[in-house]
This record gives sequence, structure tokens and C-alpha cells, in this order.
Amino acid sequence: MPKLTHGLASLENLGVSFPPPPVAVKTMSAIHALRQTIARLRGPGGCPWDIEQTHTSLVRCLIDECSELIDTIDRLDFPHMREELGDVLIQVVFHAQLAEEKGHFDLEDVAREVNEKLIRRHPHVFGPEASGTHIKNSDQVIVRWEQIKAQEKAAKAASGSGTNAESVFKEQPPKLPATMLAEAVWKQVEKNGLPADGVVNRPAIEQAASTLSAEELGRRLFELCAAARKAGLDAEGALRHEATRVMNEIERKVRAGG
Repeated sequence: MPKLTHGLASLENLGVSFPPPPVAVKTMSAIHALRQTIARLRGPGGCPWDIEQTHTSLVRCLIDECSELIDTIDRLDFPHMREELGDVLIQVVFHAQLAEEKGHFDLEDVAREVNEKLIRRHPHVFGPEASGTHIKNSDQVIVRWEQIKAQEKAAKAASGSGTNAESVFKEQPPKLPATMLAEAVWKQVEKNGLPADGVVNRPAIEQAASTLSAEELGRRLFELCAAARKAGLDAEGALRHEATRVMNEIERKVRAGG
């Protein structure tokens, strides 16, 4: 009988078989775990509140969470900033989950698209301009970014995936808060002489403006917000939808030659 002096190799020579080594269990990433948690909350036997949510109903939550995150950033409160970033991340994952359930897209699609956009809009880092000779400061970066953005918008319009006609309204930043959106819409109506008659009550606006003070404005806004809360309405969402309605109605009048 051969001596067992060469460990496992010698045993294998004797025809002794060994089970394969166990496969190392890959640790689930925190992002994947969060996706599973949201999916579980939305699934059968999940949380009734989470199951009831829609993209629209979550808008207020997103606004609240972004506002709380901004507060931690202003104070450079890093422990709470991490927490609030997590709350904003929940909103992103939640919206992606809702879209995935309807077969529109999933979180991977979201991450892939924004990653491709970042690479596409930074040719001075990832593309043929990476030598650094074209971009020397942040001002040039912004100019280049806007150039690429305009090219992408034109390409979408040409392919039929974007709007074919330029809007009569200047593109607005993210609609947060709704009061700023409403102010910006009316500013463009007055600045560009857009046809708002029949869309908004211009005489009522003029009359209110003639006597309005900061204190009175604050009081009215507060009372309306309080009344909306009591009636179960979303004041922020209502104003945002109204501002959007005004833009859309004026767009239609301009297109029709009104």
C-alpha cells in the first residue's frame, strides 16, 4: 500500500474521490438588497401603503426628501446627509420598481442610460478630446456640455423621439418648488407677450398685484395651503399642474396662430 505522504494528491491516486469545494457565496450588494426590499414591500403580502403608491403619489415624497437632503448639505451634516441620501435613493429605486412592474424600464436601465450620458457629455475625459487641449476650465466644460446637449436634442427631434417644434417657453429647471415655476411661466408670458387671455384671469392678476404686499401674500398662501391640507389636496402638485396647464394652453394658441 503506498504511503500517504503527498496529502490529497496521494489519496486521489488511490481512487479516493472528494466532493467539489463549496462555491463561495457572493455577498449581495447593498443596492441589490435595497431593490429586493422595495420589490418585497410592493409584492403579495407586502406593505399596504407601498402597494398603493404610484409615480404621481410619490412626487410629494421626493420633494420632501430632496428638501431634507438640501438642509443637511447646507449644514455639512455628514451623518444625516448619508441618511437623507438614502431616503432620496429609496425614491429612485421605488420609481424604477414601479416602471419595472409595468415593463417600461428597471434600475439597471436608469443607471446604464445616465452613465452613457455622462461619458457622452465628457468627451474631454472619455473621448477624442481627452488630451485636455480643448477644455481648460469649468466654464469651457459648461459650454461644451450645452453644445452636446443641443446636438442630442436635435438628433432626437430628427429621429421623431423628441419634440419637433421648439417650445415658446424657455426650458425650466426641475420644477421645485411649484411657486418658482408659476412665477417663471408668468414672467415669460409678460416678457414675450404670449397670448394668455382665456387661459388665465389676467384682470384678476392685475388687480391683486396692485394692492398685494409681502405680508398679505404670505397670509393668503398659508391659508390656501392650510385649506388644501384640510381638504386632502396637494397644494404643491395643484400649482405645478396649473402652471403646466397654462404653458400647454398657450403653446396650443401660439401653434394655432392665436
